[in-house]
Amino acid sequence: MYEVVYLERSSRWGEGVSVELRHLRYFAAVADTCHFGQAAATLHVAQPALSYAIRQLESELGVELFTRTTRRVALTVAGEYLQGEARRILDGVDDAMHGVRRIAEGRSGLVRVGLTGTAAFSHLPVMARAVKRELPDVALQIEADMLTPAQCDGLRAGTLDLGLLRPPAVGDDIEVRIVEQERLALVVSADHRLAVEPVVSMADLRSEPFVMYENRESAVNEAVIRSCRAAGFAPRRDHEAPGTAVLLALVTAGLGIAVVPSSVRALPLQGMVIRDLADAGTIDLALARRAADDNPVLAAVIGVVEAAFAASVLGPDVGTAT
Repeated sequence: MYEVVYLERSSRWGEGVSVELRHLRYFAAVADTCHFGQAAATLHVAQPALSYAIRQLESELGVELFTRTTRRVALTVAGEYLQGEARRILDGVDDAMHGVRRIAEGRSGLVRVGLTGTAAFSHLPVMARAVKRELPDVALQIEADMLTPAQCDGLRAGTLDLGLLRPPAVGDDIEVRIVEQERLALVVSADHRLAVEPVVSMADLRSEPFVMYENRESAVNEAVIRSCRAAGFAPRRDHEAPGTAVLLALVTAGLGIAVVPSSVRALPLQGMVIRDLADAGTIDLALARRAADDNPVLAAVIGVVEAAFAASVLGPDVGTAT
């Protein structure tokens, strides 16, 4: 099967012509050397076959591209113009082929990533650095502070390719791979009575007003409720926040306390104090993707990110207590 490109005739012809890409490559070789013998050797073709291909190209275009004598081959004015255009077209084709191969190998492309809560501060730097180092031609498009339900919706809708979320995934057709388990930590305002305690127990929070996520399907909310019930009480939900930034702002303002994943330590905020919880539960962090997504670029990014997380210092006690 021949490769074909289309060239526009001059306006007086009023039609297009089809040109085999092979003929353009042959023409470029001859144009570069103005010697059929040298060009044939470079192309590894017989000289008669090369001469015939050039005559076919000239016949299709309806112009002479070379002046030929027994001593000399030279480009015509039309040939000089086509030489530049042929090089541009051939370079573009080569670039396209190179790009296609890199995409097929998972080495180039775009991956749209959703991140939950504080992961944008604690995990995104590790993730982005690893992808830049190992896959420099892959771009990451980031959507931060997305709760798990919103990320799952984005994955199913095709607006996200990869999620860093708190399991369980909401809905079907989402593949989840656990990358880390974090302990829960306490966040209070700097003037709160518990701010001076190095370690706090869940029972100490029995009478405290809680700031929690407004989405009732939040995995963090579920983990907090389980920890409170294990300590013998139900949390008093006084305020709700749509995302982590607002939740921490409300806590810092003194409107309540919050129990969140310990990766919050990566987000220093003036007026906020973070304390260890002696008997709180844990919560998982996972990479999520559409189960049927076979994008090789996505698979390459997941491999790089999993290796980076495994090798990093991130763990259940991300950072140091404030």
